Amino acid sequence: MTGSDAIAAISTPAGEGAIALVRLSGGDAIAAADKIFRGKEKPSKFAPQVQHLGEIVDETGRLIDQVMISIHRAPASYTGEDLVEIGCHGGTLVSAKVLDACLRAGARAARPGEFTERAFLNGKMDLTQAEAVIDLIRAKTDLALRSATEQLEGRLGRKIKSIRDALVDLVAQIEASIDFPEEDIAPDEGEKLSARLDSIRRNISELLATADQGRILREGLRVVIYGATNAGKSSLLNRLLGYDRVIVSETHGTTRDTIEEMINLRGVPIRLLDTAGLRTLAGDLEREGIARTERSLQTADLCLHIVDRNAGRPAHFEKQNANENEIFLLNKSDLSEHTDWKNTGALRISCVTGEGLPELENEILARVARQNLRAESAVAINTRHRDCLRRALDACDRARATMDHGLAPEYAAVDLNGALRALGEVIGAVDVEQILDSVFGQFCIGK
Repeated sequence: MTGSDAIAAISTPAGEGAIALVRLSGGDAIAAADKIFRGKEKPSKFAPQVQHLGEIVDETGRLIDQVMISIHRAPASYTGEDLVEIGCHGGTLVSAKVLDACLRAGARAARPGEFTERAFLNGKMDLTQAEAVIDLIRAKTDLALRSATEQLEGRLGRKIKSIRDALVDLVAQIEASIDFPEEDIAPDEGEKLSARLDSIRRNISELLATADQGRILREGLRVVIYGATNAGKSSLLNRLLGYDRVIVSETHGTTRDTIEEMINLRGVPIRLLDTAGLRTLAGDLEREGIARTERSLQTADLCLHIVDRNAGRPAHFEKQNANENEIFLLNKSDLSEHTDWKNTGALRISCVTGEGLPELENEILARVARQNLRAESAVAINTRHRDCLRRALDACDRARATMDHGLAPEYAAVDLNGALRALGEVIGAVDVEQILDSVFGQFCIGK
C-alpha cells in the first residue's frame, strides 16, 4: 500500500467542543499542510511528534483559525504513512472550514474507517486489532473495554496466529509425504499427525466457545421483563435503571410497546426490555404490543417473569412458566402474599422498597457466569470471527475423518489448506477485500 493520495477528515464527534481534531494522512499530507499553515516554519520542516502554534488560512490567505499542528512521519504514525494532526477550536463551522482548506489543498475526504484501514494495510495492526478499535469506541462497561483493549494489543490475533502456525507445520508435513513418497510416514508418525490435528481442533473450539461472550460484551445480555398487566414490569425497569424511565400506573395496559434501555450491572452490559402486559381482554393496539412481547421472548438471553404475589395465580401461569431460561419473580413483597403462592419457589422482591433487588442482580450475574463471561477471560470473538472459525473447524473435521478412513493424504491436504484460508481471514492474512469493506464500513469517518 503506497497511500500516495492524501485523505482528510474531522476525527472528533460532531457538535461544539473545546477542541476539534482534523487529520490528514498519505504521501501528500505534509505538502497539503504546507499550503494552508502559516507560522514560523512550514510543517515539512517540523520535527516529528512536536506541536507547533500557527494559523490555518484559506487559498486567499485569509485566517480561518489559530491551531496547534503536529506531523508524524512514516512509518512511525497511526496509519504507517505521513500523518498530520490539526487541533483547532471545536466549533462546528470552524472545524468544517479547516477541513475544507485541507480538501482544497489537494486532500480528498476520507471514507469511514479509512485511517484504520490504511494502518492495517501498512502492517501496523492485524484485522482483529483493527476491529478492536471500533469495539473500544463502543465499549459501555469496564469488561467490554478490557476485552477491546486486549484485542487491540493483539491477544486474539496472537491466538489465531499460533493456531495457524501449527496448522501450517501440519500441512507442510503432509505435503512433504505427498511430494516425497519414498520417505514413507510410519504408522506412529501418522498417529502423531492425528494428535496434532486434534490439538488444533480443540484450540479452535475453545475460541468458538467465546462467541456468546463476545456478543454479550458488544451488544449486552438481552433480558426481557414480562408478565401480566400491573405485575410491576415497568416499576422493575425503573428500579434497575435507577430513575423513572417508564410511566407507572394502576391502569391496566399502560405499556403497549417494547421499551429498551442499557444498564451496566457490575461490569456486564445488560439490555433491559420492558414489554406489554399479557392479558386476554385487550384492544387492537394492546394486542400488537402483546405480539411484540412474544417475539421478544423468543430472542431473549434471559427472561424475568414477574407476578403480583398479592393476587391469585393466573389460569395460564404454568404455560407461561415453561421457559427454562428465566428467573421467576414474586413482586410486591411489601404486601401480603396470596395463598396460591404458598411454598412456591421464587425470588420475592418489592419494587417499592427495593427488597430482593440485590439478590436479583446476583442471580442475573450467576446466569451470565454460566456463559463464561468472566473478567479473567475477556478476549471474545465476534460474528465474523465465528464464521471463519466454524469453516476452519469444519475443514479440520473433514481432514480428521479422511485420516481415520486411511484415504490418500492429498484429500486431507485439500481440507487443511481450506482451514488455513479460513483462519487467515480472521487476521487478514489472505485476500479479503469484501471483508475489509464490511469491517471498516462500520467505522466513523476520521478513524
